[in-house]
Amino acid sequence: MKTSSTELEANPGRAQPATERVQQAGPAPARKYGWPSRLRSYFIFDPLIWLYTIVLGIVSFPSWLFDRSGRIQHGFARLWSWLIMKTIFSPVRVTGLEKIDTSMPYVYAVNHASALDIPILYVYLPFQFRIVFKKELLSYPIVGWHLKRSGQVCIDQQNPARSIGSIRSALKTLKSGMPLVIFPEGGRTPDGQVKPFLPGALFLAIKAQVDIVPVALVGTYELLSMNTYHIKSRPLEMRVGEPISTAGYTLHDINTVSAKVQKAVEGLYYNRSET
Repeated sequence: MKTSSTELEANPGRAQPATERVQQAGPAPARKYGWPSRLRSYFIFDPLIWLYTIVLGIVSFPSWLFDRSGRIQHGFARLWSWLIMKTIFSPVRVTGLEKIDTSMPYVYAVNHASALDIPILYVYLPFQFRIVFKKELLSYPIVGWHLKRSGQVCIDQQNPARSIGSIRSALKTLKSGMPLVIFPEGGRTPDGQVKPFLPGALFLAIKAQVDIVPVALVGTYELLSMNTYHIKSRPLEMRVGEPISTAGYTLHDINTVSAKVQKAVEGLYYNRSET
């Protein structure tokens, strides 16, 4: 983000630290939402989302017996997501998707700010994909069942050695042509800023030698942040960046690749050009 002329006049020759630029360049502060918004969320939005989750989760569960690949369950997840997005009156503007070949098995690196990030991805990424998720989500009723039976990739962040089977499965998935979605921060941001990527988060992309596509979801923190059930209807954006090649990189270069991808995601999220 460029420094304003007023700042330059007040502080000639002053260069802003990168962290300060990041904090100032983020999405605009969310507007205030009153009790009508809270009541609408608590008594309409939230109950409907739980209803969609329970009904579609139960209906989709038997499909695992007929389709172990997860393609049918992906369809149910997309329907669930479409219903949610139609319910919460939050239009999504998608930019940059035309830059990529959506038939390629990329790894999509996405910032994570809200529980509603996943419905947005299911609706607005126009292809089948699988999600890399943390083990803790398996304890959630219905959601955990779906994740376990629909071909998603479970990673134990506390003990990665236990995830060897899942990692092998994920590599097989990528090599078969199925894209993966990963949240490299390892969890939702508590303050709306992009968090540092976890060490090794992009291991799969380097191991499979597939390109990484940076994706920034903008406005989802303001829509539904952590530790609240108050959904604040607002416009959202999904910004898709240029693919980043992993060709020639090895696992010894994982920090270099991670830094490059994080810079790209931040550039999209904070809407600043990279130079």
